[in-house]
Amino acid sequence: MSGCGTGSCGCGSTDSGVAAAPASTLTPTQAAAYEALVATMDDVPLQATLAPQAGAMGGGGSVAAEVARVNGVALNAPHESLDEEALRQRACTELLRQAAQQAGLLPASDVPGVEGAISVQASNAIEQLLERELDLPDPSEEACRRYHDAHPAAHAQGERAQLRHVLFAVTPGIDVKQLRLRAEALLIELRCADDGGAQFAKAAAQWSNCPSGQQGGDLGWLTRADCAPEFAREVFGGAEIGVLARLVHSRFGLHVVEVVARDPGQQPSFEEVRQAIALTLRQQAWVNALRQYLQLLAGAAVVEGVALDAADTPLVQ
Repeated sequence: MSGCGTGSCGCGSTDSGVAAAPASTLTPTQAAAYEALVATMDDVPLQATLAPQAGAMGGGGSVAAEVARVNGVALNAPHESLDEEALRQRACTELLRQAAQQAGLLPASDVPGVEGAISVQASNAIEQLLERELDLPDPSEEACRRYHDAHPAAHAQGERAQLRHVLFAVTPGIDVKQLRLRAEALLIELRCADDGGAQFAKAAAQWSNCPSGQQGGDLGWLTRADCAPEFAREVFGGAEIGVLARLVHSRFGLHVVEVVARDPGQQPSFEEVRQAIALTLRQQAWVNALRQYLQLLAGAAVVEGVALDAADTPLVQ
């Protein structure tokens, strides 16, 4: 394993003396709810800090609010600074908490705690709500085989990639629109370069917010386990070599990534990975159903100060 040695950019940390990022305090339900809704927000620009926003989805009219709300319930304190991802996470959780109350699974006396926290009783009620609302069949043998044929490297054992990257970190107060434009311009520039990698190394030294920039962006050989999950999903399981044609998004920011070389590892047979594929397909179906359920909840709610995807009619699952 290699990497930049800090674990602060999406690649693995090789320095045991570097403090790890704090573990998530979200329940599995809250984390899945947030990720499901974020999956619908690809066209919504990232924001580094919470700013007054116009528009209320599902409520009609336009509201400029420093405090974001779901059906009048505040998601943040008046002067609490939150990025858009944290705010959407709170909105997802609050939509589900209120839905559990409406379903009679949670007493009306239950209220959100400080900093977006919810009670244990509310967390359990949300679990019960989702078990009832998201009833999904097990994937068929045919569906599992189709997935295996379409993703031959998805369950490769020992897969590695030799990577370089330029990280444009999203930090509080930064103009994310300009950051994205700079990253996209560099992506095009580096994809057009034909100099054996010298331009990539120079760009990494100049622009990257990762310590690896001083080594030309070199991260060495990495496996999926060495990287942040969202980074790994974009990089592994394919055959692309060279500068990837898209920016890779992670919790740390925007990455221009070059795959220098790949080692596909060993490809297991379908029988060996049948259960893992079935689990993957079931998780995908569950997240898709949860996303649609959250859209319906958002469409029926008055949401202020945070952008959520909403629908006012049932969606086909």
